Amino acid sequence: MPGSEMPAPCVFAPDMAEQVPLWHHYLLAIQSRESPRVQDYQRAENILLTVLERVHALDSRFVVDYSRDLEAFQFALRSSEDPLDVEVPLGLDSEALLIEESEATEPGDGPAVCRLGVLKEASGLEPWMAKDIFSVSSEDRDKCCGHIVPSKVLRVLRDLLVAATVHCKHHRLIPPGELGSLNAASLKDGQMRLSLLVSSGWRKIRFNVVPVVRKKHRVPALEGAQLKLGFPEGVLRRIASHGVDLVPDNAQHWRISTGYLLSRLLDALGSLPGHRLDSLSILDRVNLESWQGGSQNRGLTFDHLKNKRVTASSDLCPRTVLLWASTLFPAPEDWADLQGSVYRQLVVLLCCLATRNLPHFLYPEHNLLQDSGLDLGAIYQRVEHFASQPEESLRIHVTHLGHSRPPRIDNGVKALLQLPASDPTYWATAYFDFLLDKFQVFNIQDKDRISAMQNIFQKTKTMGSEDS
Repeated sequence: MPGSEMPAPCVFAPDMAEQVPLWHHYLLAIQSRESPRVQDYQRAENILLTVLERVHALDSRFVVDYSRDLEAFQFALRSSEDPLDVEVPLGLDSEALLIEESEATEPGDGPAVCRLGVLKEASGLEPWMAKDIFSVSSEDRDKCCGHIVPSKVLRVLRDLLVAATVHCKHHRLIPPGELGSLNAASLKDGQMRLSLLVSSGWRKIRFNVVPVVRKKHRVPALEGAQLKLGFPEGVLRRIASHGVDLVPDNAQHWRISTGYLLSRLLDALGSLPGHRLDSLSILDRVNLESWQGGSQNRGLTFDHLKNKRVTASSDLCPRTVLLWASTLFPAPEDWADLQGSVYRQLVVLLCCLATRNLPHFLYPEHNLLQDSGLDLGAIYQRVEHFASQPEESLRIHVTHLGHSRPPRIDNGVKALLQLPASDPTYWATAYFDFLLDKFQVFNIQDKDRISAMQNIFQKTKTMGSEDS
């Protein structure tokens, strides 16, 4: 490892007074767009809810959910125009069903898929045994008389959405020209969702309509002591009480979706003082403009990660990185400074890209970068360049031009970032404090944390001596 002595922690990096306004200018530019984005989303949502109300009137098995108010909040936070998932609950008691779980096909593949069986002695489930959504079991020894089939449910919902759209347009329940056609081609491609385009002013918002079955289900990660450090008291218990959503995984099977749980966790972080969500907005914008090349290249997106094997979509996002950073840096002073808040997410993201492993926040055994199809090496280079010299990505106006400071890091940082791959004990606050100091943004004066960070330095120094 390069270097022979641990320098004193860089409580205030050089040019700090010059850097802070640049970060805040960039944030203010993002925030200036939030209110119009929320208004556009709410208009589009009202149109979609009108259509879904008609769907419910045509078939009461499909319910309109008015209770979830986090989508507008997240739409305002992010810069991209990626599709938004809208869940359509099935109006049945999932506790009356038999959940037949199948084993995960590979280790670390996330929660097992399942089938939803209707018990032979069940009563009151006759609407769910209609042939349009039900498949009769051919096995006499089965406990079930058959199963609710996700591909059939999607086909019924597709036909209802088409009929509801025609009705709403004909009766002028929605403004002319503001509801696009339903794209059902995704079903032929094996994607278990329905895509609907809604116009709101000049903005077009695409919704992915997904049927869901609500189920009480333990999520052990929400009961862990580590997570409680980074979130308001009692919030994990309240979120866990919601249970989980089961969404279509393939033609025959359902799978747990964690999207709503992760959104609730993100909302809880927003109630804490500091710059957690501000720093997320900055990284999402930088990602869109610098790391994706204006979204022309496939890469990280706001919801990375809601992986297709765990939720209803297959996006990649800084959101999971923020959730991990909040548990690794639970102290309020970690998020008091905007620049420092951004770098707390950056060191976690860089480590995950370098090791090619980003654990799902609620199912840590599942690597969300596995089989992502992304060029992780190229993305790592862009993120590292930004972390080393962020100025060129933050300048949004000619008045922000000025000299760029020298790179914050040397070429040996990637070797340090790969340490958790060989020793998982490095996935801890002291290690990431050590990385923050490498980037000259460690601004904590707690003696215990400084001591723990210096122990990490000595450990890496010893490793470097052994390797030389």
